[in-house]
Amino acid sequence: MADAPPAIPTQFQIYNTYALDPPWQIHFTVAWTGLVAVLAAFSAPYLYRSIRSGRAWQGLGIWEDLYGKYYQPVNTVDEKGFPNHRRKSLSSSIGTAAKLRSFLFWTLPGLSLDLGQLIILVAYMAILVVCIVMRAPLTDNPNRAGFIALAQLPLVFAFATKNSILTLLLGQGYEKLNFIHRWGGRGMFLSATIHGSLWIRNHLIYNVQIIGSTKETLGVIAYALLGIIVLTSLKPVRQYAYQLFFFFHIVAVVTFFVVVNYHTPYSIPWIYPPIAFYGLDVLVRMLRYRIKDAVLDAPDNQMTIVKVENCDGGWIAGQHVRLRVFFSGRIFESHPLTILNAPSSVSCFSSTQRGSLVLGARVCGDWSKALNAHAMSDKEKSSARVVVMVDGPYGGSTIDAGEYEQALLVAGGSGATFTLGILDDLVGRIVKLGRKGGEKTTRIEFAWCIRSFGALFWFAPMLRDIATLAKDSSVQLHITVFVTCLCDPESVPSIPNCDVVIEKPSVMRMLEPLLSDSEGGGIALAVSGPESLTTEALNTVASLSLAQQRSTGGVAVHTEVFAL
Repeated sequence: MADAPPAIPTQFQIYNTYALDPPWQIHFTVAWTGLVAVLAAFSAPYLYRSIRSGRAWQGLGIWEDLYGKYYQPVNTVDEKGFPNHRRKSLSSSIGTAAKLRSFLFWTLPGLSLDLGQLIILVAYMAILVVCIVMRAPLTDNPNRAGFIALAQLPLVFAFATKNSILTLLLGQGYEKLNFIHRWGGRGMFLSATIHGSLWIRNHLIYNVQIIGSTKETLGVIAYALLGIIVLTSLKPVRQYAYQLFFFFHIVAVVTFFVVVNYHTPYSIPWIYPPIAFYGLDVLVRMLRYRIKDAVLDAPDNQMTIVKVENCDGGWIAGQHVRLRVFFSGRIFESHPLTILNAPSSVSCFSSTQRGSLVLGARVCGDWSKALNAHAMSDKEKSSARVVVMVDGPYGGSTIDAGEYEQALLVAGGSGATFTLGILDDLVGRIVKLGRKGGEKTTRIEFAWCIRSFGALFWFAPMLRDIATLAKDSSVQLHITVFVTCLCDPESVPSIPNCDVVIEKPSVMRMLEPLLSDSEGGGIALAVSGPESLTTEALNTVASLSLAQQRSTGGVAVHTEVFAL
């Protein structure tokens, strides 16, 4: 029998990148999907409650009640009395769990990420680095980093689409998960940077032309496209030049797919999942598109109220839609606007037409300014009729305020569109529907922080409708408006149970009376507005002691930042 050929010493073996590196793409995929599974397990109780209450299916698409089957007059009051409170032992357990969860809320001002999000990103980056460097001779053959860059494409697209199973499993709207999309893109750019820079280094060492062959040239182009996508996605660009960001995002991504496909055939398996995710998203959005008539009302030159007609249901409080208004040649612009009323069967509003979906657009850019000007073009009515396309609804609150004994709703400026929708829904379910969903709330504090008393007129009729319906009911509603400059106190509109004060509010000071009066049924805190306000709210809840959380039955918090 012939002797076996001698084995080649390890140090002289050639690293077979195309055999050894692709399995690490699988390792990376298994790792990040495993991380998602862990997060889904933590969100399972929320998903269970949402499915059990039916709220998980209520925001699937806007519909019109053609036969008046679901309409209930706004003056119908059929209350079933006060709810039973939790047992003390149960309240303490829930409070303990709330305290443990609240540690994840700590947020550094200006960082835009809380501790929980930072932990997720650190875990993700750790997985990324391990998969790039482990047992890989990067300096001699940096292909591993290129393979891992491609393997991140499914993750980037899975967290980018608006209609994704991940939003249901993780109990968060796409806008809350978008930070993973952004940082996944940056992780992809980091991987491509390692891959490209080390290849350039090797080319320089061995005096090989960098730009010459098709493969290298296309690689440089693909990397440049990734750089353009990352740079134009930075927050200042999104805030001050959104249309530029959107244009480069679409054009550069499509071009990148084509270029990287010609750069390496190993990219093909990793391009199919993103195309599938995006294709599914487009299909679902097409099914949810609604073209409706709408009325634009302009209370002043800073706010436009959009009343979309023939919309009776299909959304829940706190959700938003993407609105396209066909006016002045701006048919290609779509903007996210929060729905500030509950569906017709629940809403307390008598000042708006039945079957309307009401939105508020604050004047803060060229589109919203043009929309306001269009509404005010009729100087007698300060309103205009338009045709709109509605895409949604999306997002929504991660907590149901009706499950808690007390609720504190805090808004800054136009952030009131979110809290007003929550308030309308909550009071309507308690007073108009008679707590048929087992709503436990007995006290609601609504706080609105504005710069000038003139902003009160934006939503005064709606607040008046809600406060009037809540008066003499089983829920105690109190409204406080914090104004920076109360120039003309005599012009403040009359709203039941409403105080207007010149004072800079503090979330902790607003929360303290509820903490002291709680009977263990829990407190729901919903905050929307500028990042400074939402950061203060998260840190306030995180700073509560274990004793405070246990005695109140837990403080649950949801925040909405009104920014891009």
